[in-house]
Amino acid sequence: MRVVIIAFGLGLVLAPLCRARSVKSATPTDAAQIVDASVLFDKHCDTCHGKDGQAKTFKAKFNHARNLTDATWQLEVSDERLFNSISNGKGKMPAWGKKLSNAQINALVAYVRKLKK
Repeated sequence: MRVVIIAFGLGLVLAPLCRARSVKSATPTDAAQIVDASVLFDKHCDTCHGKDGQAKTFKAKFNHARNLTDATWQLEVSDERLFNSISNGKGKMPAWGKKLSNAQINALVAYVRKLKK
């Protein structure tokens, strides 16, 4: 009889926790939110890399910004390296890891891939 009461008692304690988890998982997370990478690029990246990614702006030339449309470079660089460069910065490029979520940085990586000519 005690075992039944204990098991029943644990069920009452665990049931609200299970419900709380299911409600929590139903709410959107950073990874599940839709990220508009073109808006992020326009806000954070195009000042140096240009709206088209070709780095033909004065600031791009001054800072030696990368031409993101270069097909040879696109083949040589991995998604992981792109992610790390955006997140941690590289050379004169600032680090965006504290200002952007992983989902936003991943969206920017995918966007940069679409710039390939």
